Amino acid sequence: MAEVVLGIETSCDETSAAVLVSGELAGLVILSQDVHQIFGGVVPELASRAHLAALPAVVDRALAEAGLSVSAMDAVAVTAGPGLVGALLVGVVFAKSLAYATDRALVGVHHMEGHLFAPTVEDPELAPPFVALLVSGGHTLLLDVPEWGRYRLLGQTRDDAAGEAFDKVASLLGLGYPGGPAIERLAREGGGGGDPTRFDFPRPMIAEGFEFSFSGLKTAVLHAVRASDNLDRDRPHIARAFQDAVLDV
Repeated sequence: MAEVVLGIETSCDETSAAVLVSGELAGLVILSQDVHQIFGGVVPELASRAHLAALPAVVDRALAEAGLSVSAMDAVAVTAGPGLVGALLVGVVFAKSLAYATDRALVGVHHMEGHLFAPTVEDPELAPPFVALLVSGGHTLLLDVPEWGRYRLLGQTRDDAAGEAFDKVASLLGLGYPGGPAIERLAREGGGGGDPTRFDFPRPMIAEGFEFSFSGLKTAVLHAVRASDNLDRDRPHIARAFQDAVLDV
């Protein structure tokens, strides 16, 4: 008999629900919150309120896409951390209530372990041992994975995550939020991107073990922006040089 799992994710600024049937993705809804764009980053209180308003409809839509009802579920899985506390609370309380009301199993999922397992949805043959690089808006870490459930932290960011650095640099360049897609598009301008030699940003800690650091790189971009006498001309070059520095690291 097919096993049906409803997954709920509210760790940051996207309200998401997915339905997996015997490990196959049958329904998926991701609702991005646009309220944060005017602030240039995620406002935790606003994120929590948006999750609260949207989550019931997002779950209903995911189940509808899968052609299933709540009664068909065998378990409810929910992101339990790390993440924004208020946003996580909305998802966890919803999942607990739904599991209790339907007498189904409840599974709390570690956010980073969720990222680690996610590729197996598209590639079921993926299996340890391997080294995993987990990069997101709030986290950057390198793991040794000898087997599922056993992890050894090799290194992580000492300050900002790579994703956060992209958002902050995008804000410095006047590109809006979220920053990653905007910087990537701008860096490709003019036949493959800006001139990577025009600006030479540091590669922080690239030869110092497995730790990461992006705060100093953000500061270097800030100085470049302030020193520019024509930001419209320099913007794609700065975007390209910054992106190259992050990807090299």
